[in-house]
Amino acid sequence: MALILQIETATASCSVALARDGKTLAWRELNERNAHASSVTPFIDQVMKEAGLPLSALDAVAVSKGPGSYTGLRIGVSTAKGLCYALDIPLIAINTLTAMASSAREKRPGMFYCPMIDARRMEVYTAIYDEHLREVSPVEAKIIDAGSFADILTANRVLFLGDGAAKCEEVLSGQVNAVFLNGFVNSASDMNVLALEKFEAGTFEDVAYFEPYYLKDFIAGKPGPAAQ
Repeated sequence: MALILQIETATASCSVALARDGKTLAWRELNERNAHASSVTPFIDQVMKEAGLPLSALDAVAVSKGPGSYTGLRIGVSTAKGLCYALDIPLIAINTLTAMASSAREKRPGMFYCPMIDARRMEVYTAIYDEHLREVSPVEAKIIDAGSFADILTANRVLFLGDGAAKCEEVLSGQVNAVFLNGFVNSASDMNVLALEKFEAGTFEDVAYFEPYYLKDFIAGKPGPAAQ
């Protein structure tokens, strides 16, 4: 009986779910940018209280490791590591794109899945997975144009999802096999199956040294000109 707290902060969504043996007991979500720091800890408290369980009952904490928002990932991973250290329980890291593909497979089985996380302009963090969640196209930061994924789309129906897919829909809509899942929001409950699989396999991270999967280096914006 694995009780796993799951934290998702890699995108605009701040989400926390409590799952037992891959089934959600309680969850909280807020799809709002820059709300992670103020929301993640209260959400953890709320889901534990709703389930009527203390933090000491947890068997592990799973966190969405990226790629995604630099700041969001830092908040989620730091929170997860702090809990694991204090409770002396394992840390499980879940690739954000894989979790998105897993969720899409439940909604639309039997396709290829292309989760997309908005980066900047026409760039996204993305990968393509088959119906068994095996990578067909590796995780990458990719600039999307009308010819993107043409080789895969020639022979396969691909479901595009995520906040990055929304901005790419017009560009890719000329591809007959391109299908779009509208309104998708990242959720900590997307990790249910993947987190349980890793827990049962004993696939844990080193709490002291684990870092988020940023994919690209963080680049701070340049300050504006000094006031005269």
